[in-house]
Amino acid sequence: MAEESSLEGSEKEEIDSSGGGLGDMASMDSIESRWVIQDDDDSEIGVDDDNDGFDGTGLESDEDEIPEHRLIRTGPRVDSFDVEALEVPGAPRNDYEDLTVGRKVLLAFQTLGVVFGDVGTSPLYTFSVMFSKSPVQGKEDVIGALSLVLYTLLLVPLIKYVLVVLWANDDGEGGTFALYSLISRHAKISLIPNQLRSDTRISSFRLKVPCPELERSLKLKEKLENSLILKKILLVLVLAGTSMVIADGVVTPAMSVMSAVGGLKVGVDVVEQDQVVMISVAFLVILFSLQKYGTSKMGLVVGPALLIWFCCLAGIGIYNLIKYDSSVFKAFNPVHIYYFFKRNSINAWYALGGCILCATGSEALFADLCYFSVRSVQLTFVCLVLPCLMLGYMGQAAYLMENHADASQAFFSSVPGTAFWPVLFIANIAALIASRTMTTATFSCIKQSTALGCFPRLKIIHTSRKFMGQIYIPVLNWFLLAVCLVVVCSISSIDEIGNAYGMAELGVMMTTTILVTLIMLLIWQINIVIVIAFLVVFLGVELVFFSSVIASVGDGSWIILVFAVIMFGIMYIWNYGSKLRYETEVEQKLSMDLMRELGCNLGTIRAPGIGLLYNELVKGVPAIFGHFLTTLPAIHSMVIFVCIKYVPVPVVPQNERFLFRRVCTKSYHLFRCIARYGYKDARKENHQAFEQLLIESLEKFIRREAQERSLESDGNDDSDSEEDFPGSRVVIGPNGSMYSMGVPLLSEYRDLNKPIMEMNASSDHRNHHPFDASSDSSVSEAEQSLERELSFIHKAKESGVVYLLGHGDIRARKDSWFIKKLVINYFYTFLRKNCRRGIANLSVPQSHLMQVGMTYMV
Repeated sequence: MAEESSLEGSEKEEIDSSGGGLGDMASMDSIESRWVIQDDDDSEIGVDDDNDGFDGTGLESDEDEIPEHRLIRTGPRVDSFDVEALEVPGAPRNDYEDLTVGRKVLLAFQTLGVVFGDVGTSPLYTFSVMFSKSPVQGKEDVIGALSLVLYTLLLVPLIKYVLVVLWANDDGEGGTFALYSLISRHAKISLIPNQLRSDTRISSFRLKVPCPELERSLKLKEKLENSLILKKILLVLVLAGTSMVIADGVVTPAMSVMSAVGGLKVGVDVVEQDQVVMISVAFLVILFSLQKYGTSKMGLVVGPALLIWFCCLAGIGIYNLIKYDSSVFKAFNPVHIYYFFKRNSINAWYALGGCILCATGSEALFADLCYFSVRSVQLTFVCLVLPCLMLGYMGQAAYLMENHADASQAFFSSVPGTAFWPVLFIANIAALIASRTMTTATFSCIKQSTALGCFPRLKIIHTSRKFMGQIYIPVLNWFLLAVCLVVVCSISSIDEIGNAYGMAELGVMMTTTILVTLIMLLIWQINIVIVIAFLVVFLGVELVFFSSVIASVGDGSWIILVFAVIMFGIMYIWNYGSKLRYETEVEQKLSMDLMRELGCNLGTIRAPGIGLLYNELVKGVPAIFGHFLTTLPAIHSMVIFVCIKYVPVPVVPQNERFLFRRVCTKSYHLFRCIARYGYKDARKENHQAFEQLLIESLEKFIRREAQERSLESDGNDDSDSEEDFPGSRVVIGPNGSMYSMGVPLLSEYRDLNKPIMEMNASSDHRNHHPFDASSDSSVSEAEQSLERELSFIHKAKESGVVYLLGHGDIRARKDSWFIKKLVINYFYTFLRKNCRRGIANLSVPQSHLMQVGMTYMV
């Protein structure tokens, strides 16, 4: 029985059924009753309860039974590891929950330097770009443009992102792929067929009480899972959004630095645009060179600089309001937006491409969420960032009311003369910080996409021991620098870069809007009217802005579109090739009939030791194993098929890391181990630590298997047990809750290492059923069998552990289409040869490696 070491768990949900407020959208755990599915014979089975294709003999079965189900209420789920440890903790807690008040304040202070740098520097260029497209002809134009900016700030960064989208985080992780991961955890939408239903038991979740919203959610889930077209459309949407995030990581440094350095032309008349470009290039090289020092270190350094910057924005704004024209407060009346469009017609529409720049950095609020908590980001934005930005824009508008000619350099022209040079210095520091903001967001997004099989593996360095989400990717860092320098040198106009900037931002924003709408329907299950209102308002506004920037694509911003298309192609080709490779491995896996024919010696000599055969299959014996049997003169006495698998959750608890199953019978000494990692997990263990954890988990699995077999035999002799637990499906816990377990809850077993004889004896004493002679004999035999197998494992471990690596490359068949041959034989092969191999994370010495190559034709 016991085909897996992790049987039951629960999965996370994002919002309570009774919660209508935004605060209820925060992720929460279920410790109360849940809803499960009941089949026709009244035995209760968890919603995702199955054996994942394994039958009770330990041999694999490819057939799954689909019984008739209906929803009923039962007690909370528990993971089998928790049953063994006799404690049922909550879901993995966020890193920020136990922080002191002082630490939370410090964290909010750090958000200035990491999250808000991008949106904080938008006053440097927003009005300049807007009025380059729609020149100022009177005071009404200034007030209309200011009104447009103020309501864009309130609508996009505040209402959409800070109050809504931030709650769609995946256990603290933000960004496009975090949204995709959250959706894929609730519906099987991945194109790579390596999902197991046991994966959904890693983190806790609860089904909501049946209601119209739940029925709609289940129908949507069914459509997503059964439609290959919808799966592909969703994947293309996510990849397109991610490519725009990467493009944003290129254009943000270019725009921020050049606009800040451009202030020199106001203070020094002899400075020309060529000198601005040269200085900007130097600043960008310095910026990307400092990226390796990490977010927390840099956040503490640049946090004070950003605080001074926001104070400067507010101070300059108040000064200009008092000195020039305080009538700009009329801009809070949205009717001036109508007047602005009425006066300027088509030019006002072009000016929208500059207006959206005031909301740039909104996506970074969400993408950089993994570095900080939701509350710290919300608190900092509402109490400091938004008021300072609004005062800054109002101050510039007040200055322009009397100085229309200075619209091309609105910010630096509005700075008082005595404060010009200090403000220029702080502005350049803030611009460098803003550039880092989107770079860190890009790192986070790439790591998520890599873990979910949509980007080639790269070397990832974790820069913080406290918060695992803070990372640095060297190759990507220098790649972004190179592309950024190309953009700066080829597009020297701020207006053209600004158009490219708006295009990249809007691409990500529209993707986020669609994915959050799906989350509202599928996971939050809120009222359909709210969902439609969210989609219509925000997607409609973003489409209007996008129509403005796309109309100016021919002015040089096409470079960013080309770059985004290239990144999209890389991600799609990698995902497509990985899907074909996995499907081919599944088709060519060795049959169990062949394994039986080979016998327990596998048709070769079994040498002492443990062989860890790495492959990507979660079921079946990989074809590469047959290649090892025919190539090597002997095979290890124990072989474990190890699959390193990333599941769509941020973190997998250490005690749920390994999932074991026995392949064939005991005499074969073959096991499958699925090592599960979340996309936020840091694989930093060395090979000795990995081996130790793996062997300990294997021993735990074998002990549990023996216990379950013993309990099965006890149940057959105890008629009362059969009546209380029909089919060993439902267990009454100490608190009266019913648990859907494959075996009864071991509520009295305090020590898993107890001999099986003792545990069954204590159970027998508790139930007042004395053993007879045959029972004593069978238990003694079971204990001896367990000890023999554990001793066999220890001896094999002492003989050494060898890593068996099978490099399975793929080639397109000769009769394939030309495009497929080009993509698989050249592009995918190139990416695979130049990406980081998975074994590199374990730092295994060459003396412990054994490699065999194999080519699959697809």
